[in-house]
Amino acid sequence: MKHNYICSLILLSFLAVSFVMTSCGGDDTQGDTPDTPSMTIKVRSCSIAEGATFAANSLSEITVTYNTTVAVSSADGITLNGEKCAAKSSSTTAMDIVITLPTLEDGKSYTLSIAEGAIVSNADKTVKAPAYKVNFTTKERAELNIPMMPVTASTPAAKTLYTFFRENYGRRVVSSVMANVNWNNECAEKVYQLTGKYPAMNCYDFIHILYSPANWIDYTSIKPVQDWVNGGGLVQLMWHFNVPKTEGSTDVTCTPSETTFKAANALVSGTWENRWFYEQMDKVVATLLKLQDAGIAATWRPFHEAAGNATAKQQASWTKSWFWWGYDGAETYKKLWVAMFDYFKQKGVNNLIWVWTTQNYNGNSATYNQDTDWYPGDKYVDIVARDLYGYNASQHHQEFEEIQQRYPSKMVALGECGWDGNSSKESATPEEFYQAGALWSHFMVWYQGDNGTSTGTMCSDAWWKAAMSDRNVITRDQLQ
Repeated sequence: MKHNYICSLILLSFLAVSFVMTSCGGDDTQGDTPDTPSMTIKVRSCSIAEGATFAANSLSEITVTYNTTVAVSSADGITLNGEKCAAKSSSTTAMDIVITLPTLEDGKSYTLSIAEGAIVSNADKTVKAPAYKVNFTTKERAELNIPMMPVTASTPAAKTLYTFFRENYGRRVVSSVMANVNWNNECAEKVYQLTGKYPAMNCYDFIHILYSPANWIDYTSIKPVQDWVNGGGLVQLMWHFNVPKTEGSTDVTCTPSETTFKAANALVSGTWENRWFYEQMDKVVATLLKLQDAGIAATWRPFHEAAGNATAKQQASWTKSWFWWGYDGAETYKKLWVAMFDYFKQKGVNNLIWVWTTQNYNGNSATYNQDTDWYPGDKYVDIVARDLYGYNASQHHQEFEEIQQRYPSKMVALGECGWDGNSSKESATPEEFYQAGALWSHFMVWYQGDNGTSTGTMCSDAWWKAAMSDRNVITRDQLQ
């Protein structure tokens, strides 16, 4: 019995020693214990692969993951092609270092370098990470099939504006906000108060031109627009073209079901619709010429959303155009567009970049036809826009790709955006839709009065803060 007892003790001692040796030895493939000062710091992974190729605007930061918790010791030691980069520990795991990249150029080779000692152990700052490098390249920019000059503009300001859009197309998106219908900059000011930055553009609507001049609205004074331009901003113009509900009525509307105004008659000399059509255009022309004389050019988006629901494959009471200018069909609509285009040109208006708004089919080809029959033609349009509310990033990408493929010689823009009016579902942020591949030329957020946001627009304060700090977004301060 005693012999067996001694043997048992020896066996237990051997097992205990073996357990301790196994626990302390540690296989390197199992991962190092974090915060062990005596350990060797190693790079476990990098968010980009060695030798990878990216679109220049798709890469804004690189994450390097280590085998222990680490901290940045010297930001001077983290560079991209010799240029110092900002770096910090990740907010989610202290084993990650997030490196913010400068704006990348198309078709260029880059080397991210982390010098020895730039990263140290979080537990013992004397333990330094070794040097690390990763190489990558950016894709060449696809050759643009977009005309060098706009379809009608001939003023220096208009050419400069068009060139600005063309040069930035596919690289960065221009920010814009809708004025709260009137001739003012109030929403843009509120965006500035919230974020510290102005949108690059402000959009004005001629919706109340029929009342002007009045003590509450006066389009004969271009001071609000001049003030915006003098501050360094770009200008957008659009027109909810109101018509009388009946001949001679002072009640006006854009909605076809509320008026006897016939779009086709607007093109027939001697009709009351024709007189109204040209009288109102003359009032707009007068303001446009004042802007032109002041050296101001603008994007111009008339007769927007023309098709409405008219392209639905199964026609019903709701499958109509939303505005009178589309109610008589595609052929009449195109004639209205060309009539305005030619009349403005005849009157000497040459400071506009013409923007046509497509309805597309909301990604639902089973229910809707495309609205290509409504397109006025390449020689009458500079930019094709799309209005999207509450769309997520992948939906943005689908719409963008379909439109760009259909109109390959035109820039494509997000004419209006914001949350879905029915569900209040937030629109994708510029970072989200741009990273998804929806490379809109510009976006314009719609206003919505006093809706609980500090900006009075159809995007939340959080959306605006994200948008105005996004590296892909051009703000007004970047224009100067």
